[in-house]
Amino acid sequence: MATVEKLSIALTPEFVADIRQAIATGEYASTSEVVRDALRAWKQGRQARQVAVEDLRRLWRDGMDSGEGQPLAAEAIKRRGRERLAARLAA
Repeated sequence: MATVEKLSIALTPEFVADIRQAIATGEYASTSEVVRDALRAWKQGRQARQVAVEDLRRLWRDGMDSGEGQPLAAEAIKRRGRERLAARLAA
């Protein structure tokens, strides 16, 4: 078994009740299992956010490196959108 370290944490009564309920229903065998599962989910969420931030930074750099922006012609964009929609509806 991996080396473990015991920690003492303070939780709100709502979290304590949630943990006890998860154990009582058999979803988890112990408080430690609940906390480990929550920490795994937290870690995955952090990793997913980091990937999203890196993607956003890359997209920002790509946009900045793509050159000077051009003014948008709103009516032309609307016309092209309507044409594309009509083509899809006709298909």
